[in-house]
This record gives sequence, C-alpha cells and structure tokens, in this order.
Amino acid sequence: MSKKEDFIKSINQGYTFKGESLILGASKYEDQVVPEAIIKIPLKTLNRHGLIAGATGTGKTKSLQVLAEAMSDNSIPVLMMDIKGDLSGIAQPGEAKDFILERTNAAGITYTPTGYPVELLTLSDQKGVRLRATVSEFGPILLAKILGLNDTQEGILSALFKYCDDQALPLLDLKDFIKVIQFLSDEGKADFENSYGKMSTTSLGTIMRKVIELQQQGADLFFGETSFDVDDLMRIDKNGRGMISILRVIDLMDRPKLFSTFMLSLLAELYAGLPEAGDEDRPKLVIFIDEAHLVFQEASKALLQQIETVIKLIRSKGVGIYFCTQNPQDVPASVLSQLGLKIQHALRAFTASDRKKIKEAADNYPLTDFYDTETVITSMGIGEALVTALNEKGVPTPLAVTYMCPPKSRMDVLTDSEINDLLAGSKLVDKYNKVVDRESAYEILNKKLEKAAEEEDKTPAKVGRAKQEKSTLETILTSTTARQVGRTAANILTRSLLGALGVSTRKKNWF
Repeated sequence: MSKKEDFIKSINQGYTFKGESLILGASKYEDQVVPEAIIKIPLKTLNRHGLIAGATGTGKTKSLQVLAEAMSDNSIPVLMMDIKGDLSGIAQPGEAKDFILERTNAAGITYTPTGYPVELLTLSDQKGVRLRATVSEFGPILLAKILGLNDTQEGILSALFKYCDDQALPLLDLKDFIKVIQFLSDEGKADFENSYGKMSTTSLGTIMRKVIELQQQGADLFFGETSFDVDDLMRIDKNGRGMISILRVIDLMDRPKLFSTFMLSLLAELYAGLPEAGDEDRPKLVIFIDEAHLVFQEASKALLQQIETVIKLIRSKGVGIYFCTQNPQDVPASVLSQLGLKIQHALRAFTASDRKKIKEAADNYPLTDFYDTETVITSMGIGEALVTALNEKGVPTPLAVTYMCPPKSRMDVLTDSEINDLLAGSKLVDKYNKVVDRESAYEILNKKLEKAAEEEDKTPAKVGRAKQEKSTLETILTSTTARQVGRTAANILTRSLLGALGVSTRKKNWF
C-alpha cells in the first residue's frame, strides 16, 4: 500500500461516523485534492465548541459561512456575530462562477446556489430587530463583574437591588439605576441605612462612574424593554431549515466592553433558561463569534472567569460556541482546551514573534504522519485549512489539510433595499422594535421627590435651622449633566443579571 493509499484509508476511517454529519470539503495530500477522502463533522459533537483561525484574507469568514449553511440545512438554528458586516449575504443565493465550480468539481461536490432564512438583529440604531435586556434581569452579580467592582462595592450593589425589590422600584434601564444612586446619596440615604446598614459615599460614586463608563460605550441601547426572548433564536422555518440570526455589531469594534457584556448576558441567560440536553443527536443552537478577541481583550479578570465558566458548562444545554479569530492565542488557554473542532487557515510569518506563534499554534493540533504541521500552516492557500474534529466518542479525528467547500449563498453583503425587504417580512420587528418606557424607578422616585418638595414648601422653616450644603459628590450626582447621562443610559444594560443567577422576572425572557 502506497503512502497516499494509507492516507486515504486513515482519513476515511477517521471521518466515518454512525450518525448524521456535515461536509466541510475534500482532503489534500502532497498539494493534490483527494476527492476520495471527504472531511466531515458529526452533528452529535457540534455542541463541543470550535475554533476557526487564520490570517486576514485566508478564508475564515467563508468557512464560518459554510458551517452556518450546513447547520441550517440540518435544522440547527444559528446565531452569528457579524463584526465586519460581511455576513448578511447568506440570505441570498450565490453565483455559480467559474472559480467556484472549479473548486467544487475538484472536490467531487455538487454546487447549488442557495439563500437561507435570515433574521437581522442589532444592539444599536442599525437596521434590524432590537435586542434589549432590563437591569433587573441582568442582576447584581453579573453587573458587578461587568463593572469591575471590588467585594465592598459588589455588596453595596446587591443591597441597592434588594432595596429596589423591597420598595417596588423596577430597574428597567440605566436611567432607573442612576436615579436610585442619586436618591440614595441624598434624600433616601438615612432611610436606606436604617434598614440595610451604612454605605460609603465614595463607593457609591465609584459605582456611578463605572456605570457612566459603560454607558459611554453605548449601553443605553442595550438596557431596556422589550426584552428579547431566547426562544426566538431557536426557530425552524417552514422548510425545516434552522433560522440564521445575524447580529450586526459593526459599530462595536471600538467598544469591546459592551460586546463582552452582551456576550456574557446571552450565554448566562441561555445557560439559566435551557434544560439539560443530555446526549442528543444535534445541538439546539450554535453561536459563531467573529473577531472573538473582542470578547476577551477588555474583559476584567472576574468577567473573564465568568465567561470561561459559562462556556465550559453550556454545552450540556445543547449550545455550541465557535470562535473566529486570527490566532488561536487570541482565545484564553482555558477556553481553547474546550474546543472540539479546529479549522486552522494559513498563518503568515514575518517576524520572530510570528514564527513563535506559529509553532505554538502547530502544537495545538494532533500529531500526524502525513504532514509537517508547522510548515503546512504557513503554506496553505486561500480556502484551505487544517481540520480536526471530535468523533461520536469524543476522540480527535486525524489532522487533514482540507480543500474547503465554497458557500452556497452570496459571498457579499445585502444591499439597503434587500435589507429593507428582509426586515419587512420579519415577524420580530413589530415585537421588539417598539420602545416601551413604562413607569419604573426613575418615574416613581421623581414623583416621590416632587411630593416631598411640595410638602416642604407648605411647612414653615424652623428657627435656627441652617440649610446644609451638599457634598461635592451629591452635587455631581444631582447635576444637570448627571441627569442627562442618566437619560442617555436608559436603554441598553437591563436584561440579563437575574438570568445569570437562574432567576428571572419574566418567563424565558433574556435581554
């Protein structure tokens, strides 16, 4: 038996599964496509998470698109984080161009242009279904981690939430939360301390500043109502295909803290709300995070630990998470070790540091008798990738250079008119895009203060009573600027905290 025949036998044995699978492409050996050795992934292990890595322009996004299409074809709903804005074209059929047919013919794969069921989502003012969560749903523990509070400040934050629960003060958006801080730093301070103990004015000021910092990254657009229901991510269309929800976060690249906040709240709510899935034949939902380094680069140590913990546990709920980034080292080692599927596109070595990273990347893959992994990583062409997955027993499949299938959908963005047509047919736009601002802590406390002021005006001033000057912090907290910040911060942060604790003020709602 020749070495090529030995290679084909090894690949076919390693990539033959009992259950259903999806096709990634044909293997390559000695720079030749081998259509007799097809690279597949079992649906059963798609909840074991994955990594798509490689230098800019090597085909990572197209591999992500191919995976999403195949999952949709197999009735698996998909959520994609579209950081660069180049994924919306998946809603339209592709074109059978010569270079695409040349690729599919070489791999022995039939190409059929296909558009997929797509829902466009947004965290900002871009076109799409608005995602929101209330502050109460987010809860004190998760909010404290996002704000980077110390133990003392976290204790005060928990007491603030307890106070609001006891006083029936709904915390729906950031202006509610800021108003509560303002109230408890002045008029309500004595009443609060009688029931919940003393709190430091300095700590209150720190919490306020950190909320404003988060607000400046656009969190107002995230906290508020109507909260998003995670069940709307898990829909199947009338043809039995999984819905592909594309979250357009093009304007969040320079606001990584908000992106980390959103991702953690989503994962926490999914984990809290979904039942244990057991050993099912396919996942309930798969999430693709493009430019994954944005989730980790600005996260505090506490927030990073929370993200890592949820990622480790959420696969038991039938949810798979796939990170797309330039270098595997962009993902923390503790997360990287949890990833079952690895699709490694080419890396480029221009410096000594680059060569070191390539060696580290090569060490993350199984040993093979057919490739020099470190050399292959730098020599693969566009649309080629080193692949290893897990079989049904959780054993890594043989490492294979894969000639990846091209996407069947459009490899470009939708036009504005196509986006408008897509949103016009959406069932979720009317459900979530109407702004709801019901009475909550902000309005209740304002009424309380107005009533107190009216009563004070009717009461004669006592002789000898000197009007006390406000502290510097109290002056800042009640200033026009702070009130404007409160109004600005009202809409984005509000939905996920109680979800992280397994507690929810609304059935199944997430954001």
